[in-house]
Amino acid sequence: MKRDPPGHAEERSQAIHAHGPRDLGIVMGGGGARAAYQIGFLRFLAKHFPELQIPYITGVSAGAINAALLASHHGTFRQAVDELSQLWANLTVEDVFRVDTRSLTANGMRWLMQLVSGGIRGAPRVRGLVDTRPLHEYLTEVLHAADGELTGIQYNLERDRLKAVALTTTNYSTGRSVTWVQGAHISEWERPQRKAHRAILTVDHVMASAALPLLFPAIQLGDAWYGDGGIRLAAPLSPALHLGARRIIAISTRYDRSAEEAEEHSGQGYPPPAQVAGVLLNSIFLDLLDHDALRLEQLNRLLADLPRDKRRDLEPVRLLTLRPSCDLGDLAREHEAQLPKAFRFLTRGLGTTQTRSPDFLSLILFQPDYLKTLIEVGEADAMAQSNNILQFLNENT
Repeated sequence: MKRDPPGHAEERSQAIHAHGPRDLGIVMGGGGARAAYQIGFLRFLAKHFPELQIPYITGVSAGAINAALLASHHGTFRQAVDELSQLWANLTVEDVFRVDTRSLTANGMRWLMQLVSGGIRGAPRVRGLVDTRPLHEYLTEVLHAADGELTGIQYNLERDRLKAVALTTTNYSTGRSVTWVQGAHISEWERPQRKAHRAILTVDHVMASAALPLLFPAIQLGDAWYGDGGIRLAAPLSPALHLGARRIIAISTRYDRSAEEAEEHSGQGYPPPAQVAGVLLNSIFLDLLDHDALRLEQLNRLLADLPRDKRRDLEPVRLLTLRPSCDLGDLAREHEAQLPKAFRFLTRGLGTTQTRSPDFLSLILFQPDYLKTLIEVGEADAMAQSNNILQFLNENT
């Protein structure tokens, strides 16, 4: 390891404390409304590092909303997090999709007509169970987009406050995971079933990444249609690694259940659709980050045992994974009654009240009381791990 010249080590330490490590990346995964949990952790960081700069920012699904605002905000880290906190704390279901009886009934009828049409020409084409135009309008406003473009990203790139940002989507035509990257001196990459494209990021890229399958309509980018990036992203940490991050904070929204809790039954009798959907969506959005983190930690241990001349330019990557201390799905049950009446009627029809841990409901429960609870839980969990977090960010090597 190279020695710092006299006085340089202290200067470097102060720079890290003020702005953060220059190889720092953050990975924010999906989970629909659960992404509010990530804001609690960011609030903790902002209190201790108000001027923190995160050079590499990646997001997928609802985490893409958080990534986009952090990457495009003109102010300090603390100001960006304050704005994110206000965004989530005031968000309602009506800001995300239309929940009036007329809209929900019309969408339901179109789905029914398509199912009974037998595929004949002229049958209605449905794109999603709900209309997400309110979310597009809301994001255009809060992300200060100009003609859809997130101009703040280029602003931060030009001032060297940001090196790269990546938002991941799924191409419904090819089935491949596609990561859209904007940054300086960034190369595209390609792996089996996943690839990267350089792009000027827009609100549509955020909408595509967050488009929950079947529930939200897909978004057209170029000549193809894209949906939620968590569907085929087998390696959630890979975008940050490809961009150049060597110290990564990954925020999961998955509660790590004990062996005893994992054996508990969520309901009695035949599982309702909401329970099946919850298991399916958990496998898509929540489980893969833990698997990828395990692979990275195993690789780090292997590299640590190898002499430097045998590593072939590979270096260990520092990883800090943060996850909830309680089941966020279970919390959703306490706030379900606050949903708009027509939408609540539909979710209960799917069986959200027939399971003890309504994970499906937690993905779509964009209610201020639930979101504020998630933010508070996230901040409390960060406080509980404050020593590990502060040490991770203050390490000089």
